Amino acid sequence: MAGQAARLVLLAGVATLASGSQGDREPVYRDCVLRCEERNCSGEALNHFRSRQPIYMSLAGWTCQDDCKYECMWVTVGLYLQEGHKVPQFHGKWPFSRFLFFQEPASAVASFLNGLASLVMLCRYRTFVPASSPMYPTCMAFAWAPHW
Repeated sequence: MAGQAARLVLLAGVATLASGSQGDREPVYRDCVLRCEERNCSGEALNHFRSRQPIYMSLAGWTCQDDCKYECMWVTVGLYLQEGHKVPQFHGKWPFSRFLFFQEPASAVASFLNGLASLVMLCRYRTFVPASSPMYPTCMAFAWAPHW
């Protein structure tokens, strides 16, 4: 029991040392996001945001808060570049310009191709492996389960 408590205390200590990316910790970024969300993401302003948001953005799940983070990320990047500093990461990722609703188009294409390859392999598996095989149900369940 004492060993488990010690591990829990150690884990809590490590978790407090963990911090976001440099851009996330930047006061300019945090203040910008806070002001943007207060100004645009509640009441009538939120209705206005939703009315002018393209349908593909809302279908992709982009929220007002996401839009604030995106816009404030570029404000912060501009200030960094203006002062001669390197571009910081935000939320563990480098800033990318949004294309349609993809903020990282290359990553989205790679994920799509990965999914396509998985689908092709699943079809081949179903074609060549009999359903009576011992691991068939397990492989099928794994193939259809989300892999986040």
